[in-house]
Amino acid sequence: MPATVLVVEDEPAIQELIAFNLRQAGHIVLAAPSAESAQHLIKETLPDLILLDWMLPGMSGIDFAKKLKNDGYTKAIPVIMLTARGEEQDKVKGLETGADDYVTKPFSPRELNARIKAVLRRRAPQMTDEMVDVAGLALDPVTHRVTGNGAPVELGPTEFRLLHFLMTHPERVHSRTQLLDHVWGNQVFVEERTVDVHIRRLRRALEPTRHDALVQTVRGAGYRLSQR
Repeated sequence: MPATVLVVEDEPAIQELIAFNLRQAGHIVLAAPSAESAQHLIKETLPDLILLDWMLPGMSGIDFAKKLKNDGYTKAIPVIMLTARGEEQDKVKGLETGADDYVTKPFSPRELNARIKAVLRRRAPQMTDEMVDVAGLALDPVTHRVTGNGAPVELGPTEFRLLHFLMTHPERVHSRTQLLDHVWGNQVFVEERTVDVHIRRLRRALEPTRHDALVQTVRGAGYRLSQR
């Protein structure tokens, strides 16, 4: 599944090279030459991951990373720092800001793509193409097929995305607002009760294989997917 990656890099040649290779890997790319312009982009589209250069004009990458991690709206976005600083103390400083990984320039496109894939697998598994299986309920994001104990389960596109997100974050309780942000996207303006409608549709689709009970309502908090 393609991820939306924001590249914050002030050197045009490096920015374009990174963007080209990310698109070749199937990702959607947003690009900004500074922290200030990146902030405007984030307000319009919440990325799935941020590649952040340490040395930026104006606000530094380190300060911007701290700002992102202290903001409730952006703190969950994985951040990979890009820098020419290779000393251990610099790496520690970068990771202490809350960055998820640290890549030293120069780096190969292959290495960067591998780092992005690893971070997404760890922090945003719903953005990967890996098959998920919970209690006999299997979902394949590549073929868009879902089976329950081997029997096919027919889902609409929204129910598929909703189930994929819940299955890749089992046992965690998600509020309606969080589900709207992660499944519908922050640029889609729908009411919170829309989540309830699609949860009901998802449960109905899972009834024939008796997996509907996995999707649980947590009173006053939201929904979760149980692993048993």
